[in-house]
Amino acid sequence: MDARLDFFADPTTGKALKQFMAMGKAFRESSLPTTTQELVSLRVSQINGCAVCIDMHTKEAAAAGETSVRLNLVAAWREATVFTDAERAALELAEEGTRVADAAGGVSNAVWANAAKHFDQEQLSSLTLLISAMNMANRLNIITQQPAGNYVAGQFH
Repeated sequence: MDARLDFFADPTTGKALKQFMAMGKAFRESSLPTTTQELVSLRVSQINGCAVCIDMHTKEAAAAGETSVRLNLVAAWREATVFTDAERAALELAEEGTRVADAAGGVSNAVWANAAKHFDQEQLSSLTLLISAMNMANRLNIITQQPAGNYVAGQFH
């Protein structure tokens, strides 16, 4: 399968996407734990059905030391006992922030308050931007049918 577009072949979109991808560096440098970032990125991508992002974030998480048990249970995190309370709060925020069309009213106050119990202002800001950025990345990749399976951990760092 070939992608419909090569974003970097066009100077305007290439420039815009380089700026977009620079957010990833800012997230990596934030105090939001890398594990949480990868779990959230993976869950958002699962919900949206973005194969290339699922491939990327599964491999990035594994390279960061994440276990296959936890990676395999992300889709069923509510029933799994392997996630911390903070990770569960982040995953719940990611789900409500991604399923805004399904959840009339968007992110509930209860979900936000739970996340705020586990993350400080900087971490909440990073988490909110990460969820939003992942939703954008998923849509870009799905619309243009970017192929999955060949990502190598660290490829975009």
